[in-house]
Amino acid sequence: MSQQEYLTVADALAMVLGAVSQLPAEMVPLGQALGRVLAAPAVARDNLPPFANSAMDGFAVRAADVSDASRGNPARLRVVADVAAGHVPDVVVGEGCAARIMTGAPLPAGADAVIPVEDTDEAWRDEARPLPEQVQLFRSVGVGDYVRQAGEDIRVGAEIIPAGKQLRPQEIGVLASIGQAEVQVVRQPRVGILATGDELIDVDQPLQPGKIRNSNGYAQEAQVRAAGAIPVPLGIARDTLVDVRDRLQAGLDAGVDLFVSSAGVSVGAYDVVKAVLDASGDVR
Repeated sequence: MSQQEYLTVADALAMVLGAVSQLPAEMVPLGQALGRVLAAPAVARDNLPPFANSAMDGFAVRAADVSDASRGNPARLRVVADVAAGHVPDVVVGEGCAARIMTGAPLPAGADAVIPVEDTDEAWRDEARPLPEQVQLFRSVGVGDYVRQAGEDIRVGAEIIPAGKQLRPQEIGVLASIGQAEVQVVRQPRVGILATGDELIDVDQPLQPGKIRNSNGYAQEAQVRAAGAIPVPLGIARDTLVDVRDRLQAGLDAGVDLFVSSAGVSVGAYDVVKAVLDASGDVR
């Protein structure tokens, strides 16, 4: 074969990808979905955040009540409620009023902004501080300031992760936030890994004259795991047609989707993998 007939890496990769087909989908618990590939787009079932909430510890106010507030001219508002995260407020913040609010707590009715506690005379250090009757506010805010609106990050019905995306911790967290307890993912490919050569011994065996350890097999197994597939080690095949054929058949019996071999495909007298494959299919 002349050098002009050699396949490039890009051509070989395109040939391999052109020969494979989409594996079937399966449902897995979200906690087991790390590294898996989405089989269908993930669509938001809920808004994120699901309700308007405070982005800061501070006081929920009506922006109109603090429009002229400053350190030299603080606004003084009556405190009518204490709103903690996880609790739905049952109060309406009316004119001249404010509600102490914690980060993540729902914005009470009537309020349209939050002033951070650092800009008030109530710089508490813990939530056990008694609720004051009045608070001084040292700055103005606009409508919506320091408020995370419902659906600000994700709108219900929006496609948030496309099909074909390999799930990282970031995507797992987003899926959890919209209540996706199970995920439809592509079944993990099962990859048979075949090492060949009379010169190979396993890693736990002492070196012998003329022998080397099977480093490629372990490296390939790690690469397969890193890619999100399931390695199926087929051991070390000796340089005989029978042993190579038997180990490949063992892989088929184990349900592998593809094989990876690191040797045995050149033109040497003992390179028998190509000969075995020639008898079963098209080798290029």
